[in-house]
Amino acid sequence: MARIAGVNIPSDKPLFASLQYIYGIGLPKALEICSKTAIDKMRRVFTLTEKEILTIRELIDSEYQVEGDLRRDVGMSKKRLMDLGCYRGLRHRRNLPVRGQRTHSNARTRRGRAKAIAGKKG
Repeated sequence: MARIAGVNIPSDKPLFASLQYIYGIGLPKALEICSKTAIDKMRRVFTLTEKEILTIRELIDSEYQVEGDLRRDVGMSKKRLMDLGCYRGLRHRRNLPVRGQRTHSNARTRRGRAKAIAGKKG
């Protein structure tokens, strides 16, 4: 199992799929990394040499913001909005959808489980 950016990526999957286990790397960035390092995207991770893994690790460290740094920046952005007291910040603070989605009948993943209201039936 290869360790890149502090994450153990699965070795039985193709390289482009394994790179997506790193926070901040999706499909487009994974394919971009494969093309920049000139490694076939369909190669399984366990077939990579230490030198190839090292080149991938160095490329990610130098050109991309991933894992801890990215999580910290996202958290700081949310905190800034909350401190400003703007509408988006208030939505973050109340744990409600931020981008205008309806909440009357949906948004259960954001709002949590439905709370029973006494005397509602009837």
